[in-house]
Amino acid sequence: MGLLTILSSIKDRADKFLNEKNVVTDFLGKLEEKTGIRKKILAVGAVSLTGLYLVYGYGAALLCNLIGFAYPAYYSVKAIESLSKEDDTKWLTYWVVYGVFSLGEFFSDIFLYWFPFYYAFKCLFLLWCMAPMSWNGSQFIYNRVVRPAFLRHEAAVDSLVSDLGSRAMSAAENLTREGTDHCRFLLFETKKLFS
Repeated sequence: MGLLTILSSIKDRADKFLNEKNVVTDFLGKLEEKTGIRKKILAVGAVSLTGLYLVYGYGAALLCNLIGFAYPAYYSVKAIESLSKEDDTKWLTYWVVYGVFSLGEFFSDIFLYWFPFYYAFKCLFLLWCMAPMSWNGSQFIYNRVVRPAFLRHEAAVDSLVSDLGSRAMSAAENLTREGTDHCRFLLFETKKLFS
């Protein structure tokens, strides 16, 4: 698939989206009526301003994380409410990749934030991961990186999680028992004090 084919596909999807009835197109339609500027031009302007803000704006991290979270969260809820399993798998895959990316970003943030245009590239990466096509980033990264690593270490991780779970349960039982004993002791001492 060539670059022109991809760009043509993106243009067709954008045109289709701008001709659908939804909140964004309703808003753009009202703006078009008031300003006389076509919806398509307004949408391109909004996308351009968002891109410039991601490069130069204060709070670009917030905007980038909002883009990477809000749209997928909305469509994840829609997927949960639908009867199809396919959309559930798609959005679960996105969230797994998003989690792996966020974990990697957490440990390397001191270096990443020094790169120029970091938030613009991060936003493009997240948009690629959530793109409504079969070769989107989350499918690619999951199948090439996450799944092989998971399958290679699944038994060890299951053992570790089981061990940690039993240790946590034991600690919670001990804490509950000690707390109960302490409360009984305090209650007994209080009764002796007032007797």
